[in-house]
Amino acid sequence: LPPPKPRRKKHPGRLPVSNRAALDGILNVFKTGIRWCDLWTKLGFGSGPTCWKRLRDWQRAGVWSALHELLLAKLREAGELDFSQAAVDSSSVRPLGRAKNWPDPHRSLATGFERHILVDANGVPIGAILIRANRNEYLLLPLIDAVPPLRGVRGRLLRKPEVIYADRGYDSEPHRQRLRARGIEPVIALRRMECGSGLGKLRWVVQRTHAWLHNFVVLAFALSVEPRLY
Repeated sequence: LPPPKPRRKKHPGRLPVSNRAALDGILNVFKTGIRWCDLWTKLGFGSGPTCWKRLRDWQRAGVWSALHELLLAKLREAGELDFSQAAVDSSSVRPLGRAKNWPDPHRSLATGFERHILVDANGVPIGAILIRANRNEYLLLPLIDAVPPLRGVRGRLLRKPEVIYADRGYDSEPHRQRLRARGIEPVIALRRMECGSGLGKLRWVVQRTHAWLHNFVVLAFALSVEPRLY
């Protein structure tokens, strides 16, 4: 965690809110979807602006990325991580309130943005990227690059799956060739083909992960002027 700000020797003021209390306040806002300014201080979480600033500072310091990498290592050590195959999918997130004022040179704010997630065979989120909704979905390579080195087992770090499943939105022959060059076998539905490719039997885990994330209202609807927080 980032070091706390040094307190003044003269007139130091009130003690800062503990990191644990701020984390509880962040999770409360994410779950309920209330505005940060509506977070009730009597719950012991501190004020909404305080929790939001902690969230912003931790994001900029890379705390969440380090925590995610640590959790993946623990899962792999326990044998709960199956990265022999992976599935990818995207979910649209609509901006509300002040989030509509994000600076955008292409004037596409009305469409919001998309969250692309790569999960393992059990639906554990491994990598994620955030893009504007007006871009195409040829993002398999950036998703693979976003996968952190998976530790937890003695030996070589795990960085890529053996097989990756995706819907026709990711259909691109150049990307298939690049994935095969990396030793990854792409199984992607073809465009302009009838539905019924059968990949739904393998890709449902990533759709379930999106549904889990949307249980947190703040992740389903972006409410902040800093989309990278989500």
